[in-house]
Formats: sequence, C-alpha cells, structure tokens
Amino acid sequence: MAELITIEDPNDPRLNDYVALTDVELRRRREPEEGLFIAEGEKVIRRARAAGYRMRSMLLSAKWIDVMRDVIDEVPAPVYAVAPELAEQVTGYHVHRGALASMQRKPLRDAGELLAGARRVAVLEGIVDHANMGAVYRSAAALGMDAVLLSPDCADPLYRRAVKVSMGTVFSVPYATLDPWPRALETLRDAGFSLLALTPHPDAVPLPEVQPKLLDRCAVLLGSEGNGLTTEALRAADAWARIPMAQGIDSLNIAAAAAVSFYALAQQQERQPQR
Repeated sequence: MAELITIEDPNDPRLNDYVALTDVELRRRREPEEGLFIAEGEKVIRRARAAGYRMRSMLLSAKWIDVMRDVIDEVPAPVYAVAPELAEQVTGYHVHRGALASMQRKPLRDAGELLAGARRVAVLEGIVDHANMGAVYRSAAALGMDAVLLSPDCADPLYRRAVKVSMGTVFSVPYATLDPWPRALETLRDAGFSLLALTPHPDAVPLPEVQPKLLDRCAVLLGSEGNGLTTEALRAADAWARIPMAQGIDSLNIAAAAAVSFYALAQQQERQPQR
C-alpha cells in the first residue's frame, strides 16, 4: 500500500520529478537521463501500470484520492496529496485532470528483437512535434501496427504531451530507435521487410496500387511535419507510395497521413495470402 503524504511546500524536494513540466527542453533532457516519464490523467496512469511500468510516485489533488484509491492501495510508491494551486506552482500549468504519476522507463529494446514476428511496422523520420507523435502512436495502436521505429532526431514518445495525446497507447506499441540513420534501415531489410516510403512525389504510386510483393512484411516510412522524408530515406526505400488526393491538395498532416496509410496497409495485407 502506498504512503499518502500531504505536501504544502512547493519547494519540497520530494516533488522534484514534477517540477517545470512545461519546460520542454529541460524535460526532454532530464527525463531520459533520469529514466522517468510523466503519466497524466487516470486512464493514462492505469494504462502505464497495465503495461508494466513501475510507479515512482503519484501527485494527486484531494478530489482524485478516492478515484485512485485502488491504485494507492496496490502500489508501494509514495502518493503526494497537494492543493491544485500548489500543483500548478510546481508543474507550471493547471493540472486539469488532477492526477500525475512519475513512472520508471524501461530499457530501450533492440530493433531486431521487435521485428521478429512482426508483419507491418511504422518508421518515423524527424517527427519533432509531441502532439503529432502521440497521434501517430494512437493510430498505430488502433490500426494494428506491430512496432514503431524512430530516427534519432524524433520526439520522445514518452514525453508527457505525446503520452497524453496518444491516450496512453504509446505503452501498447513497442518502439526502438534506428541509429545510425538512415543506414540502420538495413536492419529492416535484413529482417525481410520491404521499405515503403510515403511521399506526395508525383513519381509515387497510389497507395491502393502498391505491388502485392511489397506487402508480405512491410515497413511504411513517414517523414517530418515540414519537409517529409529526406532524400537519403527516399533513396533507401524499395518503393514510393502516395495517398490519392483531390485536385489542388498536395499533402495531409503527418498524423492524418499515418492513419490513412496504416489503415490502407492493413486492408491490403488482409487481402494477401500469408506465407
């Protein structure tokens, strides 16, 4: 059973995990270094625990203590009860959902390990917006992607904003970093995957017309919010595909493009006989 501790001093060192949550650069450096991430809201906290992440502590306003009572009773980590005003002082914003938890990260998995047994994966290059990262993960989880692989310059999928937008689905889709980039894309090819680059380039084939031989084990490459995939990533791909669009529209937001491509890939694979 967790220890319930009331804290009234915003400078109490026990609240250190929750300090300055809105300082993106600080948190991006600090959280991976210290092996923690922040889960916000009841559902996200529960999903993090269900995925096997260890809780370091929990920060609750009074009205959330009863809601989270079963979690308090189950975990040994301390639970800090604070006034909403104090939570805002510490974190830097109004904690609308009234519940935060500091969770311990797991060791990053090896990309080759994730690919064993996988059939379709997403490969993200240069996705730097945390909201977009969370939205892509939510689509990946909902539409049955087996794993997500990231270039080293991608946003942290366990950053608070990404976790929140994903509604905690970042915990259900395994991920790894491909480094060095893009040479590490050969890891996918060695595992028997075809590399399908999603691009609005006019030379790309419409997504519904992708050759069936590319779909047995397929990795769809998605590029950054502004420029899309780099020339190096496009060159590494086995084929280019585009989402057919109405005249005058050249592209979609990366989160929307990811959802469309994941769905199309799932539908096309279902029509292919499995080997």
